[in-house]
Amino acid sequence: MSTPIPAVRVVCVVYHPGPELARFADGLRTASSRPFELVLVDNGDDQTVSRAVADEHGARLVVPGRNLGYGAAANVGAMDATAEWLVVANSDLEWPAGSLDRLLDVAAAHPEAGAVGPALLNTDGTVYPSARELPSLTQGVGHAVLGRVWPGNPWTRAYQARQETVGVQRAAGWLSGACLVLRRRAFEQVGGFDEDYFMFFEDVDLGERLGAAGWVNLYAPQVAVTHIGGTSWRSRPAPMIRAHHASAWRYLSRRYTGWRMAPVRLVLRSGLWLREQVELRAAR
Repeated sequence: MSTPIPAVRVVCVVYHPGPELARFADGLRTASSRPFELVLVDNGDDQTVSRAVADEHGARLVVPGRNLGYGAAANVGAMDATAEWLVVANSDLEWPAGSLDRLLDVAAAHPEAGAVGPALLNTDGTVYPSARELPSLTQGVGHAVLGRVWPGNPWTRAYQARQETVGVQRAAGWLSGACLVLRRRAFEQVGGFDEDYFMFFEDVDLGERLGAAGWVNLYAPQVAVTHIGGTSWRSRPAPMIRAHHASAWRYLSRRYTGWRMAPVRLVLRSGLWLREQVELRAAR
């Protein structure tokens, strides 16, 4: 009997995963009735958990031999895919029954969509703002510099006010990389994730490039998945705090180029450094 051709490839990047990876793979069994292939890319140096999950679920395990970061590892997992759809998802997702099927149905019904994202629920059932607009200059600078140390600042409030309208399907500037359905053709057209981003902002950058190439980032809140968040680095937050600020600087400095934007870049660089120090001190 021939093996069904997969309609979708699910790529899951992990780094020293725990029991959440087995739950992720178990959930996929009921999340989709379509034939799918699961590819686990393990950036860590101990594949005990990921190999056991791969063996149990018939997944392919890819071991780069070093920590490539999220976007680069996702690109490796997507390499040579022939399925029409790619799903890039975190291992700490909980898939309701039929949820992946419903996401793929939305994607198929919208040929203009290069990426489709569900509503992401926090563990308390609240909706995480996973479908966002690209920030304007003043909002981008104000939110990036002050968003964590002064959450109520006017720029952050204005930026967040432009975020998702709960329950309404719509186009967004970018979608969270925690769970993305990607049209493989669109993903390959823009060259996949930018591997200069080790962690964080690779989804912002991808959404912006998809939009620039004429594709739509479509938010589909009629489908919801639960995202636990932070399972791989909660016990060691400092490296991720540093990675987050490095990626924020990389994205914003590329967005505001030229000599006229030099004062803006100086403010961003100084503000991000100060915010990073505040967060590192709080983490300690």
